Amino acid sequence: MSARFFLDTNIFIYSFDSSVPAKQQAARKLIMEALRSNLGVISYQVIQEFLSVASRKFKKPLITPDLLIYFDEVLSPLCDIYPSLDFYRFAIEVKDQTGFSFYDSLIIASAIRTGCKKIYTEDMQDGREVMGVKIINPFKLKAYS
Repeated sequence: MSARFFLDTNIFIYSFDSSVPAKQQAARKLIMEALRSNLGVISYQVIQEFLSVASRKFKKPLITPDLLIYFDEVLSPLCDIYPSLDFYRFAIEVKDQTGFSFYDSLIIASAIRTGCKKIYTEDMQDGREVMGVKIINPFKLKAYS
């Protein structure tokens, strides 16, 4: 990977899900590449969603010390965009132009604003290109290589 890329929340969630080993391995590979290359990006929204799920919905929820370690070592180094009124306005425009939900539009707007060329997510339309950003489902064969 040589261009910036955005990781959606489901990538981080699957990295903890041992019930789906192939997805767990793919997710972990993407996260490690994001940290190693300094090309991976997430937003404040991904942090919020992950921490909420990890602390309440995991089979074995993460406890506060573990959440803080993961926040400091993984999430914080990847976060490169925070909300502003201008950003929300842009996300609304993305929603209007694409038909995606507002929350998906926040992810797309984050990727666009941080100069990403790809969004890795299981939750949107695989292969669709939106304003110069390609949506990729990394859990399809070879999608993340």
